[in-house]
Amino acid sequence: MIQDAHAPAPVEADRAAPERADAVGGDLEPARPLWRRLSRGALAVLSFLALCAAVLAALVLVVVPALTNSGTYTILTSSMSPHYPPGTLMVVKPTPFEQLRPGDVITYQIESGRPEVVSHRVVSMTADQQGEPMLITRGDNNSELDAQPVREVQVRGKLFFAVPLVGHVANWLGHQERGVVGQALAAALILYGLYALVSAGLSGRRRGARSAGAAAAGDRSETTDGKAVPDGQAR
Repeated sequence: MIQDAHAPAPVEADRAAPERADAVGGDLEPARPLWRRLSRGALAVLSFLALCAAVLAALVLVVVPALTNSGTYTILTSSMSPHYPPGTLMVVKPTPFEQLRPGDVITYQIESGRPEVVSHRVVSMTADQQGEPMLITRGDNNSELDAQPVREVQVRGKLFFAVPLVGHVANWLGHQERGVVGQALAAALILYGLYALVSAGLSGRRRGARSAGAAAAGDRSETTDGKAVPDGQAR
């Protein structure tokens, strides 16, 4: 049968259009449900907040004390309430004795050379008969001064900062294991931070690739709708 060369070929054109449409549709990912997108977004926000809290905890409890050569002590009694209730972790920084002033909170040994310590506030300065300077201290929640003045050799340092409730965890870990556990915690937090950064970067690259693919698919869809003929196809 002879067909007019100028007549259109509707059957072949109609068959080719769905094929191109199927090819375009194959490049596009199905849209995720709204609840799934929202849940993934909420999970990402919570993960970021948890990472920030963990990094802050590592800085406050591990890194800063190590860099400043500070010691950590836990308040066990209510003598410094309400500002520093039991369970408060105190980070105490070594400070020259002559720089201490009334109002400073210090940690000092009850007896020089002994491990037992007290953290109280300096209320005044004094000196013994030989002229050696000493500190008069008292707990914020106590009505009476401490029984004995504090000498320079007893002072462990001045309060740098305090963190409520964390002292309970420190006591549970134990004084002997706290340093090892703190170093392990810091290393774990650093590794987790690196993992989170790498994961976020890879996720961003995947989202960018999907967006680029979707844009390219949209361009091909517009070309199909406009009845453009690909190169190499017989006219």
